[in-house]
Amino acid sequence: MMHSFSELVIGGVFLAPFIAYASAALVITLALRPILRVLRIREIFSHPSIAALSLYVVILGLLTVFL
Repeated sequence: MMHSFSELVIGGVFLAPFIAYASAALVITLALRPILRVLRIREIFSHPSIAALSLYVVILGLLTVFL
């Protein structure tokens, strides 16, 4: 299945669609952090920072595949 990716244009500069996906994944990850903190997910992992990075990568991958 082929996607027709449209470039993001900011101030006359063309940016790859991946930049939009990466920034959207960052916003989603930052929005999920307070929810995950309330659910005490941090206590499950031995390295919470690696878990947060992994969450970002998973969200970025999902956005890339499904959009």
